[in-house]
Amino acid sequence: MTVTRRNVLLGATATAALLPIAARAQTAEVVIGIIYPFSGASAQQGVDAQKAYEIAAEIINNKYDFDLPLAKDAGLAGLGGAKIRLVFADHQADPQKGRAETERLITQEKVCAVIGTYQSAVAVTVSQICERYSIPFISADNSSPSLHRRGLKFYFRAAPHDEMYSAAMFDFFDAMKKKGTRIETLSLFHEDTIFGTDSGNAQLKLAGDRGYKVLADIKYRSNSPSLSAEVQQLKAANADVLMPSSYTTDGILLVKTMAELGYKPNAIVAQDAGFSEKALYDAVGDKLEGVISRGTFSLDLATKRPMVGKINAMFKEKSGKDFNDLTSRQFMGLIVMADAINRAKSTDGDKIREALVATDIPGEQTIMPWKRIKFDEMGQNNDADPVLLQYVGGKFVTIAPPQAAVAEAVWPMK
Repeated sequence: MTVTRRNVLLGATATAALLPIAARAQTAEVVIGIIYPFSGASAQQGVDAQKAYEIAAEIINNKYDFDLPLAKDAGLAGLGGAKIRLVFADHQADPQKGRAETERLITQEKVCAVIGTYQSAVAVTVSQICERYSIPFISADNSSPSLHRRGLKFYFRAAPHDEMYSAAMFDFFDAMKKKGTRIETLSLFHEDTIFGTDSGNAQLKLAGDRGYKVLADIKYRSNSPSLSAEVQQLKAANADVLMPSSYTTDGILLVKTMAELGYKPNAIVAQDAGFSEKALYDAVGDKLEGVISRGTFSLDLATKRPMVGKINAMFKEKSGKDFNDLTSRQFMGLIVMADAINRAKSTDGDKIREALVATDIPGEQTIMPWKRIKFDEMGQNNDADPVLLQYVGGKFVTIAPPQAAVAEAVWPMK
């Protein structure tokens, strides 16, 4: 009887001794899932995204003199200095693969949060899986407006959506008209996934509201082998402005086909995506002098906020590229998530969600030209002010809105 009691006591003591170790092990690192296309046509986006997230993790896990959440301490002070560990998953631009990989991240890798996804169509399924498991999801760079309107409690987006971006475009058109520029007609050109469809719908509605005539509204098949018929329609319409919503490969094919068929619009004002990608300008940049794209990030901000230039230099050393509209949003996605986890002082999904709901980060403590980061009841930040960027002399300069602009728009494009 005594032996049994002794064994029980020893067992209890051993368990008690192990508890602090287990607790320490649990909080020694915070595991976050990052899901992107790392293979297939969009693989470069995944490669660039990985570097953006790694730079953000480097800043969070070590001490940096930046006016950025978590930069000045090593690790997450709210969790005893725990470090962020990122687990990357490849969704291959396939919503069903995204579903499976998100389940793997949650059930096998034991992530406490997920960030992604580049393609909005993949974000639909990834966010649904996160919702089912009560795992917070930050939609870092998805711009489809419908994503935050599905009643999900664990969905958050710090960046603008396409209705906000499109409104910025039409504000710019209105301002140009007041200066005497002739802008009356538009051609909309968008791919057929949720990104292109939502973008086209937003632009069509705004055109009607603001008094612009849409001469062509063309939806094309994503990753189409030919766009000749569509470009012929655009050429025939000959609107004052062409407004494409296309990913990189489609964007390259569009520009090449336009050159082949001799279609030269006065202006191209693009819904970012492929038109913010270095790969597109490497391929057809010589045909795009003066193209305008909406954006979120402006490297010009470094003149007012020096840390933007310093953090960009870190990213450039790692990637060989400057931050762009996508990688800057990805970087901020991890900063925002880690800040919430730190304030939650927990890796519990519900507690992280509560902290995300309470987020209020001043714009000056970001690398973005935003007022602040604060989420509404649907998880959307409505204070993320878009910018318009024009490709001039091999680089982008900010031309709108007036408070962020460093140059006047060149119109028509060359």
